[in-house]
Amino acid sequence: MSTFTAPKGTYDLLPTTNSAVYLAIRDRLSAPLRRAGYGYVETPVFEDLGLFSRGVGESTDIVTKEMFTLTKRGSEDLALRPEGTASVVRATLQANLHKLGNLPVKLWYSGNFYRYERPQAGRYRQFSQVGAEALGAEDPALDAEIIILGDDAFRSLGLRNYSLLINSLGDQQCRPVYRAALVDFLAGLDLDEDTRRRAAINPLRVLDDKRESVQAQLADAPMLRDYLCEDCKAYDEKVRELLTAAGVAFVDDPKLVRGLDYYTRTTFEFVHNGLAAQSAIGGGGRYDGLSEMLGGPALPSVGWGLGVDRTYLAMEAEGIVLDLPAATEVYAVALGEEAKNVLFAKVVELRRAGVATDLAFGVKSIKNAMKSANRSGARFALIAGDRDLAEGVVQLKDMTTGEQAPVALEALVTTLKEKQL
Repeated sequence: MSTFTAPKGTYDLLPTTNSAVYLAIRDRLSAPLRRAGYGYVETPVFEDLGLFSRGVGESTDIVTKEMFTLTKRGSEDLALRPEGTASVVRATLQANLHKLGNLPVKLWYSGNFYRYERPQAGRYRQFSQVGAEALGAEDPALDAEIIILGDDAFRSLGLRNYSLLINSLGDQQCRPVYRAALVDFLAGLDLDEDTRRRAAINPLRVLDDKRESVQAQLADAPMLRDYLCEDCKAYDEKVRELLTAAGVAFVDDPKLVRGLDYYTRTTFEFVHNGLAAQSAIGGGGRYDGLSEMLGGPALPSVGWGLGVDRTYLAMEAEGIVLDLPAATEVYAVALGEEAKNVLFAKVVELRRAGVATDLAFGVKSIKNAMKSANRSGARFALIAGDRDLAEGVVQLKDMTTGEQAPVALEALVTTLKEKQL
């Protein structure tokens, strides 16, 4: 037993349990993006602390309570990234991607993110996401596209028991009017000091408070949709029209603001109905002012992040088991050192021909070697001893039917390829 264990709020992905499923989830969540022209971007796991405090918002729990800051040498203040959007916008501005060609700049990413939270089912201190950002265009069709891509991603995994929640947060024209009305309303509520401090910075964040004592007082709160300007109303209606035309069902949620300060207009969340408190499996929205907040030019953008961890839990809740290919298709068993030398060369040749092949290493008996072959999940076993080599053949055993027949060494690769390996 090791002296050390994984830190609280983290977990190991292992080939004996779930790592293959996680890889498949990441691949399928990103596949619709790759088909839609999104290019892969990868940013550092730590950034300047100010990037997140400025971009994510100083009123958010992420900045005030949850960021992992780093002890370092020198004068830099660094933090592990709590989300992906601010980093992607920073990378876009630094590399001038918005100046290289047609807009929007379409990017996707996959990686781990870090928040100091109380660990519970579906909430970890290190968590995995696939994200997408489309930067540099203000177009309701782009909002609809990115939502549809998220919906397609979940459906490609077989998920069905989830809902898409949508709201509009208005823009710089209409939101100040709503903000003033909301501030007046909140002033009359019985809120704790921490909540009042948050409300003073960004009153919309109070709507996102999950505590029942707060939500009960918000029953009669003014709704932003009643304050939307004509442009925002038309924009919101067009997004919904395009989603409906694409067959994507959604639910209007006038209190949906999500947990980050940079959202404007379209905001949305995918919520799984089979999960407990941590039911959000993904979400995002439009963030037209974030680039300017980070010192860049006007770059209206929209994006989302889909949680790999929570998608995995959602699939478990629905009983979905992915049909994944076996890690090993052919397993070689050598009877003697000479046979091992020959089979080792054939294993290398098969791998180079694209056939997933393994070899029984360090095994002392044929019985144990065949047990290993069974455990590997291989479709075929290659077995060879001195007599087989003298005849220039190996024994090819079908691990499903148990049928076994000799195959010429020279024809081995061709024979296995013909069996669609």
